[in-house]
Amino acid sequence: MNWKNLFRTKDIDVLTREAELSANSPSQLRKALGVWDLTALGVAAVLGAGVFSTIGNAAADGGPAVVFLFIFTAIACAFSAFCYAEFASAIPVSGSAYSYAYASFGEIIAWIIGWDLLMEYAIGNIACAISWSEYFTGLLAGYGIHIPDFLTMDFLSASRGFKQVAQLLQEGQTLQTLALGGKTAAFVHGYQAWMDAPRFLGIPVICNLPALLITLVITWIVYVGIEESKRTSNLLVLLKICVVLMVILVGATYVQPTHWVPFAPNGVRGVLKGVSAVFFAYIGFDAISTTAEECKNPQRDLPRGMIYSLIICTTLYSLTALVLTGMVSYERLGVGDPLAFVFGPQVANIRWLAAIIDISAVVALATVILVFQVGQPRIFMSMSRDGLLPPIFASIHPKYKTPWFSTIVTGIVVAVPSLFMNLTEVTDLTSIGTLFAFVLVCGGVLKLGNHRDTSRAKFRTPYINSKWIFPLLLVGLVGLLAYYQPEKINHFFSWSDSTQPHLSTWEVFSEKIPFGAFSIGMIALAYACFRNNLSLIPVLGLSTCSYLMTELGIVNWIRFGVWLITGFFVYFMYGMKRSRLNKTHPIHSNSALLQATSR
Repeated sequence: MNWKNLFRTKDIDVLTREAELSANSPSQLRKALGVWDLTALGVAAVLGAGVFSTIGNAAADGGPAVVFLFIFTAIACAFSAFCYAEFASAIPVSGSAYSYAYASFGEIIAWIIGWDLLMEYAIGNIACAISWSEYFTGLLAGYGIHIPDFLTMDFLSASRGFKQVAQLLQEGQTLQTLALGGKTAAFVHGYQAWMDAPRFLGIPVICNLPALLITLVITWIVYVGIEESKRTSNLLVLLKICVVLMVILVGATYVQPTHWVPFAPNGVRGVLKGVSAVFFAYIGFDAISTTAEECKNPQRDLPRGMIYSLIICTTLYSLTALVLTGMVSYERLGVGDPLAFVFGPQVANIRWLAAIIDISAVVALATVILVFQVGQPRIFMSMSRDGLLPPIFASIHPKYKTPWFSTIVTGIVVAVPSLFMNLTEVTDLTSIGTLFAFVLVCGGVLKLGNHRDTSRAKFRTPYINSKWIFPLLLVGLVGLLAYYQPEKINHFFSWSDSTQPHLSTWEVFSEKIPFGAFSIGMIALAYACFRNNLSLIPVLGLSTCSYLMTELGIVNWIRFGVWLITGFFVYFMYGMKRSRLNKTHPIHSNSALLQATSR
């Protein structure tokens, strides 16, 4: 066991040579993707659960001002997208941030980010499957087909719904009244599921069957080939964009400007409360980079596909948020299907459009699942090539030219938990994992600095010297905060929370730990910028994504930490002993791909 290998990096030339050897291998992946295919994959992943589901809860918390959160998140993603694009251009191999971290930070950090990405893709897909189930059951209900509630939701949501409704019923309200509300309508479904579910040993049997079925169908499509996945994605993305444009144009005629007042009813804190839901919508462009070995011209097309998809989706998200909050009071948008809700009988009552939205949401969310199901197996494959996972994960199907075993494992990992997990819980955990990946990719560009191979990279992040800009920007932001919202600074140094007096001193303090660590990190980063003339764009990407991580709360940090600790255990028990960088163990078979050396 050679501990020095933990931080040994793989040279960019080595990674590129692996891609070339892979292209000439009999078991190569099929090269089928062009720039518009990649853009469509990005739009398929980004424009999905966010616009059809989570945008509602984000707007309910932040009001119309949630549009600024979409823009801010998009800017943070854009900084990261430049860094992703540079790496994708210089290292056109599958593996996404995992491969990039291997080139910049070394094996142990690559393993951490690979393990993190496995969680990100799996849990993100679980969330999409759950959201798809909500729209699918709503669509069937519109045609008089009702699936029992206990077969369409998770146990935790049903339990919470039962407790909430039971309490409200004791206060004198009726089920009919509660069913007309926003969040209370969801509670009523949980209550009904709990009451109607069959019992096993006295415990209600509650699961999300449609979420399981859609995952299995999409897994089969991904299993049989990238060509089939591409055609399916391109067709469904076109339909999705047309429907969203229709929603914006028709909805604009129902906008009442009075609904935009107050614009930020819950202040900055209310807007930022939707960070996990909004950022969850943007993680899709990361998945594009996992298809590098299936691109016709990855060095040219991958950067374009990432940036094009980000621009398209940000524009559509911002316009949709303004229309939704203009059509109805933000307080009523806390539902699982906000688009169908505002065009349904309770608001605009445009039944034909509500029906189209239901159908398109079912189709659109399926494309998100498809893209993530394409991405995760290729990360498994890259980690297996490096010896960090068993060799079978890198096996390519002789007929379909896909990583068949990894695809099957991915399907199981997503399908089974989707039966039981809760949407809110999984989006929060996915967001913190994705932000962590973005931070490392931006940090990787900074670490490589002037040592990057400019001859191979056809896209370079524009260099702007941050020596004075970032430190002054940081000081300026702190000054503005102190002038306009001094109470926030006072709140940070306070041992109590006036808005939540029931919290203990430790609970108040623990929630401030992420922001405290962020503040120290920003001071260190500002010093590094001044001393080392770092590139501004990756610095801004690292800082904005780090800040968004602080908004996700200590509970999500703890869950994320537990996942990473589990990953360390797997690495030291298996991956470290079998790594290609560990010269005391033979390289696993599959040959030519694994003969490159490391520096």
